[in-house]
Amino acid sequence: MRTVLVTGPGGAGRTTVAAATALAAARGGERVLVLSTDPTDTLGAALGTATPRPPGSAPAEAAPGLWAARVDSGAHFRAELLALQERAGSVLDLLGANRLAAEELTELPGSEQFALLRALRACGEPQGTGRAYDLVVVDLPPLHAALAALALPGQLRRYLRRLLPPERQAARALRPMLAQLAGVPMPAQWLYETAARWDGELAAVEALLADPDTTVRLVAEPGPAGADALRTARTGLALFGLRVETVTANRTLPQDSPDTWLATLAAQQQKCLAEWAEWAEWYGAGRPAAPVREVRHLGGDPRGLDDLDALAAGGALAVEPGHESPDEPWPVEDRLADDGVLVWHVPLPGAVKEELGLVRRGDELVLDAGPFRRILTLPSALRRCDVSGAGLTGGVLKIRFTPDPRLWPRTK
Repeated sequence: MRTVLVTGPGGAGRTTVAAATALAAARGGERVLVLSTDPTDTLGAALGTATPRPPGSAPAEAAPGLWAARVDSGAHFRAELLALQERAGSVLDLLGANRLAAEELTELPGSEQFALLRALRACGEPQGTGRAYDLVVVDLPPLHAALAALALPGQLRRYLRRLLPPERQAARALRPMLAQLAGVPMPAQWLYETAARWDGELAAVEALLADPDTTVRLVAEPGPAGADALRTARTGLALFGLRVETVTANRTLPQDSPDTWLATLAAQQQKCLAEWAEWAEWYGAGRPAAPVREVRHLGGDPRGLDDLDALAAGGALAVEPGHESPDEPWPVEDRLADDGVLVWHVPLPGAVKEELGLVRRGDELVLDAGPFRRILTLPSALRRCDVSGAGLTGGVLKIRFTPDPRLWPRTK
């Protein structure tokens, strides 16, 4: 199964491009699901049909081979909290807690991201017909919110491992004895079972995002605002290891218009597209180029299948085939014989030196790149080294490590 994650600046037409992309693939004979995270039914408006919201409901068939659904974060939040409340019933009763009813629950900030992760987890599972989809197109939130959601599985798994270390679960056999000695009940088994379930689900989402057949389609309007957003997107996507399949230049104007005003705007768009094409050619070690494809302006907001077909005319929204991931996307260069250092190459296209931050913390490296942060686990060889410097060259952050003589094996 291939997965295409569609994102970009707010108002760039992400939902329309996602719907047209899915429809084009379905017209080609594939079994396609298009999934929206927008709380309003913008996907249904683009397709000309309503899309279902209740969790667990079957996606609606919008066209032959095309199914549509959208995430209902409010319903997901209520269902998850009620289920957690039920599993923790004995502890809550012991504390004298008053249980919450479904009708009094209002979703909290951040619930949209958890609902999105659960939806991504379910995408690869067989449907009622017994067959999984050939292609899943996900209409993500605007760029910064999308990257925050996609980075969440790794962050949450790290927190779970720190707060509830798996190796300490072996001590649960001692809890009945400890409870008698202390006179109070110890943490219940459900806590560790819940943590293990969450870890498994988050690991499945991480595996989906790391799959070579999962790519990102960036959508933006050619212009200064779109260019700035894509420049930032390059850095964030590279930091989290996500591959850009294509850059979709949406709402491009005809170049041969006799109207002077339109012709001037079209010329500005073409200048911007030329700049996009330059930086789209390189996306890091071993990664294929991300072509820029133009989707023309229809003169109004696309509505219905006919308009979506017009947007996809000429193959502008065709989905690229999957690519194998490079063996070492972030290679470690061995320069011990020459300079006595190891160099870790971290591709960060579009990064600005002044916006980079680097902190070593145990076996991890906290890396800040503009508004984005990722905590990286060091390769085994680098854990026995000290950070001795770093430099940004040609869109690659090269971090130098000097072997710690107390930990590095001595050679004769």
